[in-house]
Amino acid sequence: MTAKVSANDIRASFSGAMSAMYRDEVPAYGTLMDLVARVNDETLAGQPELKARLEATDTLERISEERHGAIRLGTAEELAMMRRIFAVMGMFPVGYYDLSTAGVPVHSTAFRPVGEEALKRNPFRVFTSLLRLDLIADEAFRDEAKAILAERQIFTDGAIALTEKSENEGGLDSDDAARFVSEVLETFRWHDKANVSLAMYHRLHDAHRLIADVVSFKGPHINHLTPRTLDIDKVQALMPDYDIAPKAVVEGPPTRKCPILLRQTSFKALEETVSFHDGKGGWQAGTHTARFGEIEQRGVALTPKGRALYDALLDDTRKLVRPAADGSNAVAYEAALIETFKAFPDDWAAIRSAGLGYFTYSLTEKGVAAGSASGDIESLIAEGFVRFDPIVYEDFLPVSAAGIFQSNLGDGAQQDFIASPNQKRFEADLGAVVLNEFDHYEGIEKASLEACLDALQTRAAAE
Repeated sequence: MTAKVSANDIRASFSGAMSAMYRDEVPAYGTLMDLVARVNDETLAGQPELKARLEATDTLERISEERHGAIRLGTAEELAMMRRIFAVMGMFPVGYYDLSTAGVPVHSTAFRPVGEEALKRNPFRVFTSLLRLDLIADEAFRDEAKAILAERQIFTDGAIALTEKSENEGGLDSDDAARFVSEVLETFRWHDKANVSLAMYHRLHDAHRLIADVVSFKGPHINHLTPRTLDIDKVQALMPDYDIAPKAVVEGPPTRKCPILLRQTSFKALEETVSFHDGKGGWQAGTHTARFGEIEQRGVALTPKGRALYDALLDDTRKLVRPAADGSNAVAYEAALIETFKAFPDDWAAIRSAGLGYFTYSLTEKGVAAGSASGDIESLIAEGFVRFDPIVYEDFLPVSAAGIFQSNLGDGAQQDFIASPNQKRFEADLGAVVLNEFDHYEGIEKASLEACLDALQTRAAAE
């Protein structure tokens, strides 16, 4: 029987192929990668304690390989098939995000690996949004957009066939896995010929620029790839030196000694030449703006209590200063953010003791050397038998995602939609239930704690 390629290896191959393709399509992405590599090297050299923590938790190697991408789909059928394709790569839907609250007519999930070993092998994620045409008031216009979407097929026959083969045979051999990566890559490739006329494009664009991006094209071209940096403020400051114009505000929490959740910035979306149907069998020249570069810095995953505090502080900040799309009040917003977030502890021990973040537990050298040790976890930590390390937040923030979208859709793209989260509808379209991120992080923390206590108690019993 032919050996099957692991889902982790297929995901790593696809992530690498996607990165190479995007570097060719958007040269500024390659420049961004060089900048991030430089900043990460300098940060590790200047912060030996950070390097030691990453080494101790076996997460140092994954930093340079880490990427997330984003795509926007048009129909429930596309979403359901995308779920099946990502499953071949060991990527599963985690979390539900409603972006209608921030003026973007989509709801989303993140496809990503969920196991510790899978994340260490390759933590590739794809933030996947489904267009909400139901939020558009004009019924006739909605029907036109639906009809355009119904005419397209974003997956190759080969991608569909190989996905079905993987499902039926429990995986793919090396030849099929290579073909699978090649076939699926076509879904994410940029196409410079639109499916619509220039007049229809403008109508879609006037409804919302994101609607134009989803409906007008043959496929859901990857609209950004995101490397992970260890110092996003330094990347933001250095981007102009690399001839990259950053967005004015870093999305997410402010600069901290102990990073929480997710911080993101990007460079402005590119205006690209596109050909549109002219209605006479030919083509008419135009432009479209969608693809950009993004950088992220990841911190600790927060508990429901921690997330409630984060959301409240972010809301308080935005009541004081709401960031303008053109960045005109960036300095005032960042100052308000820093001041407001003084209410959130900036020390790992304080974050843990307050129950605001998730942590893994492991035996220290003293704990490993000890014949046995007893007591509750707090006393074991105090006595130096057990250490705790922050669990990396692997997911996303809807307000931050919307902020990135808006900054790249243009100043006139801010629109109001009736907030209408509909997770049940999204999961019905997806064909699966999304994993609850809080349950997932809590399970990781609990398992690590039990493993520590079991190891110490087993030794005690043996003595």
